[in-house]
Amino acid sequence: MTREEAEQYLYYAMTIGEQLLCCGAEVGRVEDTIRRICLAYGATRADVFSITSSIVTTIYGEDFGICTQTRRVPGMANDLGRLDDLNQLSRYICEYRPKPEEIQKGLEKIRDKQGYSFKTQILIYAVISGSFSVFFGGDVNDMIASALIGIALKLFEAFVKKGALNSLLTVLLCCGAGGVLSNLTVLIGLGHHADLISIGNIMLLIPGIAFTNSLRDMFSGDTITGLIRCMEALLLALVVGLGFTVANLLF
Repeated sequence: MTREEAEQYLYYAMTIGEQLLCCGAEVGRVEDTIRRICLAYGATRADVFSITSSIVTTIYGEDFGICTQTRRVPGMANDLGRLDDLNQLSRYICEYRPKPEEIQKGLEKIRDKQGYSFKTQILIYAVISGSFSVFFGGDVNDMIASALIGIALKLFEAFVKKGALNSLLTVLLCCGAGGVLSNLTVLIGLGHHADLISIGNIMLLIPGIAFTNSLRDMFSGDTITGLIRCMEALLLALVVGLGFTVANLLF
């Protein structure tokens, strides 16, 4: 393998690792995937270091020497369906070692794959909000109010994200809006318990997966990444609590 080919295969390995990290994969999975792909294409050594915002990989082979690439990861959003597709692609690459053109087609297929439609996402928000409101003790009125607010929050979130605001600010605005709407539904008689209605909406924004992944990273030995993710999850949870608390204090 020439150095140019090694650089190209490393580029695609880094691209897959970057997309895995963006989909919410734990750091250990990202590092292992990049390492396996590099070794499958003839590298005798592959050293990968990744945190939540950066990936650095250095590979060595007798034919091409030493190659190093760095990738900045812009952000993360949990997408388990896409994560599974990327895992399947990486396994296929390691087993059959396809040409770069075939890898590119596989990545484009995953990129162009349709996810849940916006209408479906609205329905999911409504079901989650209403279900958790009842789960924590709310009645039918609270469930209906929480489901309607869940729909409103999804629409508001989509509107706010168009402004490319900071993710924490986006969550703060959504929580504030959710708290205000919860109290308003009680004032107009649609709901009965503002706190139980708010609980259903809070569950939409709680960073449960991020906190779980942070613990998993720390138990796997990736302490730095685990601490970063843990602090991000705790900060997000603090913002969620702050948003609903300020809204409730207004009433």
